[in-house]
Amino acid sequence: MTTATVRSTASGEIDLTRPSCARLYDYYLGGSHNFAIDREYGRRAVAQWPRLPAMVRANRDFLRRAVRFAVRNGIRQFLDIGSGIPTAGNVHEIARRADPGARVVYVDIDPVAVAHSRAMLAGCSGVTVLQADLRDAQAILRASEVQRVIDFSRPVALLMLGVLHQVSDVDDPSGLVEEYHDALSPDSLAVISHGANDIEPDHADEHQRLYAGFGTPLWFREHSQVLDLFAGFELLEPGVVPLPEWRPDSAEVDQSERCRMSVYGGIGRKN
Repeated sequence: MTTATVRSTASGEIDLTRPSCARLYDYYLGGSHNFAIDREYGRRAVAQWPRLPAMVRANRDFLRRAVRFAVRNGIRQFLDIGSGIPTAGNVHEIARRADPGARVVYVDIDPVAVAHSRAMLAGCSGVTVLQADLRDAQAILRASEVQRVIDFSRPVALLMLGVLHQVSDVDDPSGLVEEYHDALSPDSLAVISHGANDIEPDHADEHQRLYAGFGTPLWFREHSQVLDLFAGFELLEPGVVPLPEWRPDSAEVDQSERCRMSVYGGIGRKN
């Protein structure tokens, strides 16, 4: 399926007068699966916060490290919520380098992200895609697509990268994570990254106002609030830290770069 076909298929399902977080993320990564409205607002966002593409790349790098960590710890099942539009180094690609039998469910609310994922994964056994709202945890956990691929009696890596800052305080992100926690078996992992409002507060505030104007509001949070998302999990070293500091591939972390990465990340284990 070509990009044009996917867009034609999805065009009746989406509002092309406003950008989506999944397509903006694709734009920041230099992808081609976005519309003119996404590029327009994406350029405005980058002009306001020039390091934004670097932070998005850091989030993808954290994803790769986290998946490799999960595989090293014996996990072969992944539930990727807020998976976005496919790009190089997806979860199943990373995990299957270690074990071709690794199983993955991708979940996203954006119809373009889901359409591209389904096109890319056609004929790929043990991997599926579900269009759903992460706030409806029980619908996701009980979905036939999920139940067919994931065995919740065995450890699962729950991936929620760059998605919980799209959940308002009213919708209780910590309570949502708890719902997913309760469905997981012992030794499962929760991998979370979340936009920070206490590293570069001025930029974070401006960015939140900008996205609110797009119609896709964000709720960045301070360190203690991101820690709260791991309630019920044993937080693994080095804890909740700016993304480049979470077990970097290089022994050296550039401190000037660290202070500019306004995204926290961490991994917790269910005991």
